[in-house]
Amino acid sequence: MQDQMRSYLDFEKPVAELDSKVDELRTLAASGTDISEEIGKIEDKAAQALADLYQNLTPWQKTLVARHPQRPHFNDFIKGLITEFTPLAGDRKFGEDEALVAGFGRFRGEAICVMGQEKGDSTESRIKHNFGMARPEGYRKCVRLMEMAERFGLPVLSLADSAGAYPGIGAEERGQAEAIARSTDACMALTVPNVAIITGEGMSGGAIAITTANKVLMLEHAIYSVISPEAASSILWRDGTKAQEAANNMKITAQDMLRFGVIDSILKEPVGGAHRDPAAMIATTGDAIAKAFDELRGMDGNAIRQQRRQKFLDIGRKLG
Repeated sequence: MQDQMRSYLDFEKPVAELDSKVDELRTLAASGTDISEEIGKIEDKAAQALADLYQNLTPWQKTLVARHPQRPHFNDFIKGLITEFTPLAGDRKFGEDEALVAGFGRFRGEAICVMGQEKGDSTESRIKHNFGMARPEGYRKCVRLMEMAERFGLPVLSLADSAGAYPGIGAEERGQAEAIARSTDACMALTVPNVAIITGEGMSGGAIAITTANKVLMLEHAIYSVISPEAASSILWRDGTKAQEAANNMKITAQDMLRFGVIDSILKEPVGGAHRDPAAMIATTGDAIAKAFDELRGMDGNAIRQQRRQKFLDIGRKLG
């Protein structure tokens, strides 16, 4: 990730003030004043304040954390976990979509197919990747790669982080809903293991299209829903300003998803969120991915496909 100044969310203001005080004292200490003891006390106070805040986050606060611009994105996970990564471009029908990055590489020495949304971490890269909102050609590219992975017997890993599929006129004209449905169907049809990680926002069919997997994991402060809080607010109250109220009632957190059986496990984030220690979060994610694939190792193709289908049937039966 780019080296950049830490940005604070609104609810983190008490921590921001303490951190600012620490910075001031360090500047003073650089001039020769011995105030190391006082600095240590304020650092401890800031760390405790941060831990207390993140111990009891509301769903809306988790939404803000999931959207934090410094949170590790797809390219960060690729750099930290996948070697020899070779992205492939195009859907062989219309063109390339850079919101959904997909390719082949090696995870801990073994060949793997990897795909996921990339939001970008600068103005230029965010525009390039369309803020992680994929068009139909992105999902059709994923279908093409999943078919290749199936042909060569390679496991599939998906990393979802998107506010949703792109809702523009061009995307709809080119069959956005159909492309999402076919990508979801391609996930379901795989006879190779597939594992999905929701790293930030897992919104709408844009996430479902690549996360219909044997094992679905979520980062502790990620969110997963059929619709964003803002869109739900607009539909329910015809008022987009009630997104916070919507989020607090939609059951979108990782803890909700685990309770409902929609996901298989939660990956604990560093205190203060994944953006405060991306390297640690990426390492934790790598271990979880390895464990998930190990649990599927030894199953034949039909058993893998049946396990996946049964998983989603059970969700419907449990929640229905």
